[in-house]
Amino acid sequence: MTAATSATNHPPGEDPRRWRALVVTLAGGFMILLDVSIVTVAVPSIQHGLGSSASGVQWVVSGYPLTFGLALVAGGRLGDAFGRRRMYLIALSGFVLTSVLAGLAPTLLLLVIARLLQGLVAGLVTPQNGGLIQDLFRGAERGRAFGALGATIGVSTAAGPVVGGLILDAAGEPDGWRWVFLVNLPFGVLTLVLAYLFVPKTPPHRAKPDIDVLGIVLLGLTVLCLMFPVVQSDTGGLRRFWWLFVVAVPLGWAFLRWERHRVARGRAPLVDVRLFTETPGYAWGAAIGAVYFCGFSGMWLVFAVFFQTGLGFSPLESGLAVTPFALGSAAAAWIAGRLVERWGRRLTVAGLVLVVVGLVAVAVITLVVDKDHLIAAITLPLLVAGIGGGAVISPNTTLTLACVPTNMSGVASGVLQTGQRVGTAIGTAALAAIFYAAVGATGGRYTVGLAAALFGAVVLVLTALVLAIVDFRVNRGNDELENFPAHSMTSSQ
Repeated sequence: MTAATSATNHPPGEDPRRWRALVVTLAGGFMILLDVSIVTVAVPSIQHGLGSSASGVQWVVSGYPLTFGLALVAGGRLGDAFGRRRMYLIALSGFVLTSVLAGLAPTLLLLVIARLLQGLVAGLVTPQNGGLIQDLFRGAERGRAFGALGATIGVSTAAGPVVGGLILDAAGEPDGWRWVFLVNLPFGVLTLVLAYLFVPKTPPHRAKPDIDVLGIVLLGLTVLCLMFPVVQSDTGGLRRFWWLFVVAVPLGWAFLRWERHRVARGRAPLVDVRLFTETPGYAWGAAIGAVYFCGFSGMWLVFAVFFQTGLGFSPLESGLAVTPFALGSAAAAWIAGRLVERWGRRLTVAGLVLVVVGLVAVAVITLVVDKDHLIAAITLPLLVAGIGGGAVISPNTTLTLACVPTNMSGVASGVLQTGQRVGTAIGTAALAAIFYAAVGATGGRYTVGLAAALFGAVVLVLTALVLAIVDFRVNRGNDELENFPAHSMTSSQ
């Protein structure tokens, strides 16, 4: 009998295979999140290999996070309805297939289509990780599991440029970029086999799944209107498509009305708004995560442009320059997952303070240290910022999802990560705009551009810090996980 077929013989949190299942699902999550940033260093190679323009290749970079963000909530709801293991295997198979299609694409158009499809199935996979942790782990173990998830998010985001640089360096021109996608084939197939063997079956939370199709469409259109102008900002998207932000308002209102209508009729909604109104800590945690990702994820494009264009680094050298942040984030996320049960929101507050201190130090050092000694000078501040970042992501995820009923854990994880994806898109566009504006205003001084963008990131992180402090003061009695009430919603789900 395989692990998958016998999972339901054990109470939640006691299945002896749960840690192996976590390792396997996080391996798939790492591969998917890596593809958010790994392709950025391959842009020149893609242009050379396919003879395309910079504006055309932009869709290869931006299309993936766009469709990724559109699918997250629907992916979580489908996992709740049909079982997370089933959705994980189906969607991960789709990710491997679309990766191969991207790697073999003979034209830019087919590459863009493959990337859009790749992001779509990636968005169906990702919520299953958070949902499975909710299903399989309890108490302090859940914090440690989310610590591992936080470490995966932090490392994959920061490691993308390094891994991409290594692949391009090994594969060479003109088709080195293809291996950025094709590397997912062997890794993905291995992950699928291990997932089939070790990930336990989680039964659907409804005998007859009731999928909110109209809710999926309305939310998808709302997220599209918010993200499309932002991901196209490099080609004048904000100027040409600003009106989509206005359209998003009535679409969002219609979505909320429809979801309340579904609940009133006893039907399963895509997103039960009581997640935000009746689930302790969820609304605050989702807001903290979205704002923090604006500053956290928005930095990486700026760093890549600064190191490669401003200092003349290779893609690999550019990626290695920010490795201290990734290492600090991975280590801190793992440790923070073990401490969150005791320290609660205090851990997030402390982490955000460290991020602010580290980024301010990097910005100041950039302005006063010459470029020959800059990398050595910013190593320690980047490490400090990374340690802080690791103490933010995993504890915030744990605290945000702590009181979510298990029958809604997939969609709750999807909503949380949708906020992070929207935050990533907005932060990347905003910080890049600050960077280029400062460079232009100072006659090409890239150090000033980097410092200005980092101070912009600091403002965003400070905003997240204020939210975390307010949450701590408002929910002081429920600050530690052991004080969180056992929570369940009366729902048709």
